Amino acid sequence: MEILFVALAGIILGMAAGAALPRRELRGIILVPAVGGASASIVWVALTWLGLAWDGGWIWVLTLVLSALSSVAFGQLLSVYRERADIATFVRLKSTPAV
Repeated sequence: MEILFVALAGIILGMAAGAALPRRELRGIILVPAVGGASASIVWVALTWLGLAWDGGWIWVLTLVLSALSSVAFGQLLSVYRERADIATFVRLKSTPAV
């Protein structure tokens, strides 16, 4: 049951990261929150496998901090990648002769 709360918290942190980061027009509204929820779930499962108790405080802190960091990093990298891809597409289309 706790993994559902963790996934929801990761999605909410991903939504906050997606809204707070610059160049929102280059990202969709679903991808960054999805990465936040997925990373929170993966970190939660990994930490429980490492022996942290699900009712302890550190597992929650580590999971939410790492989920927020992964959402921010992914949002930044996605924006840079899409901006470069848009520029490359524009240059390619500009150099194509008109028919």
